[in-house]
Amino acid sequence: MNHLQIVYRFEMRPTKEQQKKMFHTLKLCRKLYNWSLSERQRVYKETGQGLTYNKQQNMLPGYTKEHLEYKQVHSQVMQDTLRRVDFAYQRFFAKEAGYPRFKNRDHYTSFTYPQVDAVKKTFSKPGKIYLSKIGFVKMTTHREFDASQISRVNIKYHGGKWYANLTAEVEVLENLIDSTKSIGIDVGLEHFAVLSDSTEIGTPKYYRKSERKLAKQQRRLSRKKKGSNNRGKAKTKVAKLHAKITNQRKDFLHKTSLDVVQSHDIVFMEDLKIKNMVKTTT
Repeated sequence: MNHLQIVYRFEMRPTKEQQKKMFHTLKLCRKLYNWSLSERQRVYKETGQGLTYNKQQNMLPGYTKEHLEYKQVHSQVMQDTLRRVDFAYQRFFAKEAGYPRFKNRDHYTSFTYPQVDAVKKTFSKPGKIYLSKIGFVKMTTHREFDASQISRVNIKYHGGKWYANLTAEVEVLENLIDSTKSIGIDVGLEHFAVLSDSTEIGTPKYYRKSERKLAKQQRRLSRKKKGSNNRGKAKTKVAKLHAKITNQRKDFLHKTSLDVVQSHDIVFMEDLKIKNMVKTTT
């Protein structure tokens, strides 16, 4: 028996008071993230030794006693924030990403409840999701899901809207796989992808149109004076367009991938090493 991880994404409609609490949670988590990163840098500079996640988790009670505002944040949400810092360092040491950076408001836009079982009320009310320290928040569930399979809840603010990303662990029966129904996928330049049976998958025209509109708005933003109200408005427009393009891309990818996996049991893709394909010229 194999397990497949699925993420359901639903839009949330918090009240003004709930949204205030959610923004405050983001602010405190960002502050904790930056403190964690700062402490790791300080300790390494002073001792030559790095801090682990477990060590920083043990430091957390002392930190929250000095900063009483963290009583408004669920303990597991804070622990997940520390895990983000630890994961950033793991990626850096594995040479998968650059050195971890401090986060500003635009680059810290989500918080996570890593263990749904610890919050028994989470899905007890239809059309709502329970967030500890925040309350029951309206959630538009446009598709059914098994609440018992949800193991993790991520709350994200993106493009002026709030979303709940629900991670589920689904069992997959091995004997349902038919090895004769296989297909290969080659990602191309002229087309989004070409299948091994010569089927061509093109990039949607509306996506290119949105990209051109985004480039236009970004040029307008670059001409606005920093710190001005007009720049703030232009920045909001760019963020909303980014969100729209992201949603268009996800919608296209989900529909395309669903069509492929429903028609085939085995899908082969080439493991490209992009860095090796880039030629540096001087």
